[in-house]
Amino acid sequence: MERVLRKIVRSLQSTARWLAGGSRGRAIRLIPRREPTGDVLLSYITRPFVASGRVEADAHTNVWECRQIAQTFLDFGYAVDVIDWNNLRFRPARPYRFLVDIGASLERLAPMVGPDCTKILHATGKHWLFQNRAEYERLAALMARRGVALQPRRIAPAGSGVEAADCLTVLGNELTIATLAYSRKPCYRIPLSTTAEFPWDDAKDFAACRRRFVWFGSSGMVHKGLDLALEAFAATPDLHLTVCGPVDQERDFADFYRRELYHAPNIRTVGWVDVAGDVFAQIVRSSGAIVYPSCSEGCAGSVVTSLHAGLVPIISRESGVDVGDFGVILPRSTVADVRAAAIDFSRRPGDELRRRSRAAWEYARSYHTRARFAAEFRAVVEDLLGAKTTRLPAAARLSFSATDERG
Repeated sequence: MERVLRKIVRSLQSTARWLAGGSRGRAIRLIPRREPTGDVLLSYITRPFVASGRVEADAHTNVWECRQIAQTFLDFGYAVDVIDWNNLRFRPARPYRFLVDIGASLERLAPMVGPDCTKILHATGKHWLFQNRAEYERLAALMARRGVALQPRRIAPAGSGVEAADCLTVLGNELTIATLAYSRKPCYRIPLSTTAEFPWDDAKDFAACRRRFVWFGSSGMVHKGLDLALEAFAATPDLHLTVCGPVDQERDFADFYRRELYHAPNIRTVGWVDVAGDVFAQIVRSSGAIVYPSCSEGCAGSVVTSLHAGLVPIISRESGVDVGDFGVILPRSTVADVRAAAIDFSRRPGDELRRRSRAAWEYARSYHTRARFAAEFRAVVEDLLGAKTTRLPAAARLSFSATDERG
């Protein structure tokens, strides 16, 4: 995989040319090795095409995925112009065969790309109405529960990207697709890739770690349910929670939950953590499950990473990750739901938790991979071009009771 990644990086960087300057107005043009058969406009992020280090390449799934989307069109012989999703200055100077956008600029760009352009909304999250309502409902519930009004952090911009698209590629599960299905546009489900894979830890003592849990996420602490997790574990002192995320970047949240974050004996706040580092490896080795009651995700990357690390998922349905028979979907994502699920998990036999962990790990390695993302996105392009293709089968819902225990 590393050799393939380096090859893609060298290929793209060797053909990149600046079209315009400016911190947000720049664009990059990528040229295939043969005479272009047409042009593609990719409105996502330009960072993957100017950063060469591995840390940058692995910083977020969207970095590699954006690069792979471009590489797919290059492989089909198209030249690719890449702009940032928030680039409001770019105006197309040529017609395009495809326009790919994550939703923010599709409505603006659609009338300017030519009548024969296939416009693809690459949906990385749920519909903005679903997400924004969910965010405010969580904040309102916190206000009613604890008497505090915190700031929203994950409000998605409103727009008509879905309406402007001809079809959608969707990172997420059937619930994510359901928030977009009102448009009756064709939806192609694409698996989220991963920034890290881990070997199976056959020496892990699941009986010893079944009382230890992890909350692991990025910005939007209330949105991603950290408030629920903190309150649930603060009320359950015999269970332990490790918090991995940039908590201090949200001062209102950190100040209000300071007691739970920094003074509860059974809660440890680590902050941001490098998933490729020793700290994360130690946390995973001593923990049994990830608790992640988010209110809206396309497909939660932190959960996918945790599956690769063998953590059993205890998550909300809105997290956008299928967990088969090995994980737990919270009924309503309340404090009581989180607490009950954690207590139940802590009482399960170690052998059962090992089977669940192994099933989660196998599912991630079969479905949430870079190879799977590349194959599925290529199949979409082939389908849109009318080429014959065999789509990969949907990922199996693995049953932990049937998991092979061999390493």
